[in-house]
Amino acid sequence: MATNGLTLDQPDGSSDYGSDFTPDEEGILNELLSQLPDQSNKKSPSRAEKNTEDNGVPGGARYPRAIGHQSQNFVQYLSTAALETAEDSLAVEIHRDNNSSTVVESAESRSKRHESVSVEPAFKPEVPDTRSPLERFRTKPKKALSVTDLISPSWCELQYWYTLTIHGKKKRTPAMRQGSAVHKVLEDQVFPVTINVDIQSKEDGWGLRIWNIIQGLKTLQETGMTRELEIWGIIDGQVVNGIIDELSYICPDRELEEKVTARTAHFEARKDILAADQTSITDFLSPTRSQNEVGVLRNLQSMLKKTSKVYVTDVKTRGVRTIPKGVAFRPTLLQLMLYHHLLSDMATNKVDAGILFGRYELNAAAQFSDSFIAQIGSLNEVFYEAASDPSQSQEAKNSSQDSMQLLLEHNSLHQLWGLMVREFRHTMPAGINSIGNVLKAEYRDQKDGSVLGIKTFLYDRDVMQTYLDNEMSWWKGKREAHGVNIEEAYKCRICEFAEGCSWRKTKTDEATQEFRRMRSRSVV
Repeated sequence: MATNGLTLDQPDGSSDYGSDFTPDEEGILNELLSQLPDQSNKKSPSRAEKNTEDNGVPGGARYPRAIGHQSQNFVQYLSTAALETAEDSLAVEIHRDNNSSTVVESAESRSKRHESVSVEPAFKPEVPDTRSPLERFRTKPKKALSVTDLISPSWCELQYWYTLTIHGKKKRTPAMRQGSAVHKVLEDQVFPVTINVDIQSKEDGWGLRIWNIIQGLKTLQETGMTRELEIWGIIDGQVVNGIIDELSYICPDRELEEKVTARTAHFEARKDILAADQTSITDFLSPTRSQNEVGVLRNLQSMLKKTSKVYVTDVKTRGVRTIPKGVAFRPTLLQLMLYHHLLSDMATNKVDAGILFGRYELNAAAQFSDSFIAQIGSLNEVFYEAASDPSQSQEAKNSSQDSMQLLLEHNSLHQLWGLMVREFRHTMPAGINSIGNVLKAEYRDQKDGSVLGIKTFLYDRDVMQTYLDNEMSWWKGKREAHGVNIEEAYKCRICEFAEGCSWRKTKTDEATQEFRRMRSRSVV
């Protein structure tokens, strides 16, 4: 379903953890799920989870599906994983010519992530802390900003402020864990195998993350789709990290795309009257031009004609068979626009790697450890040890040699980043024009993973920039956090901070005073 005329008053209570409910639905669902037996202490299988934003040390390498490996369906997986606490992990994708790949999990990284799941309430000093939210919560040595940090306040800025000051981060609910299970099944359909990799240094860990992006782009080129692609960006001087659920070459709404194309064509047609001193394309291609100039232009035109656009999709899970609308859709709308914004900067090499590496105190010139290079180089062989087709063993050996050679030729973060930039250029040759402006939110049933509905809409750069400018003004302490508008006061009914919320109290007092004034006028 296409949505036109985008405005800033179209939110939803979504999160990057994969859960998307209206306020009343989430309250009811959480109440029901909380009555089930607590399985948080159960040992979970080693699985990659959607909440991998900015964990610092990556988890593992993922292989795309190979012949002889069967994918599990939603019902099989969700029946056992519904309430399991999925382990946070970051993955690296190892590309194979026959569209196979792999996930790699670091024991040290897994341990660190488990330690960070439960965050003790922040200490409340007697003297008010006047530092900005950015200084208090997202300045070294703390993690950098994430997509979650920038989008969650669109539901209620003050609620997110209380979340950070009291809990330190968003608490994972049963609904979020179930949403992660659905995301894992989707990811396994593309990258079904996880292989552990030992990380010797921060530079190794970040090398794994960059390698993951490179292989994800290769998978997109070969199969037409990739999932869980990590991206970074620099917004208002701050590093921002996120993970895109899905990229594919399939346009989610052809009708909407055609409208945009027609509108663009009409605009271009108005510029067909050339200035007196402007050279036309016909004159440019005339025999009087050098053969080199003509050849370059024709190659460029040919490339643009063959370019397939990449489209961004975000997957949300629901406990009811309806999809959000109106203000409840707003966070998802903004989240997808932010993904488009960050991906565009990555595709056009606008992300300053120096700022990124400096934020995490990485030595971009340091070589990767021999152990890291050897492990990445042997991943294909490990993956195919259990392959049913013996003829694949030689192919795996050749591929492993290629991976090792590639790493040896790009044996530092600086060099590997350059390789990633070239891979983006190869995957998206027209830069920002290679990224489709039609964005898709896909809603799936939390129980069986079936598709409930789809919302499509257009990327709007002005809407995105206006929102980011306003949100960064709060993060940088230029203004106080705002609560919800009176029209969205229903959100307060399920907010855990409602009783002590200063914004809610102020609005209640204002409404009470206004009511008394109106009553006094009526009496007179």
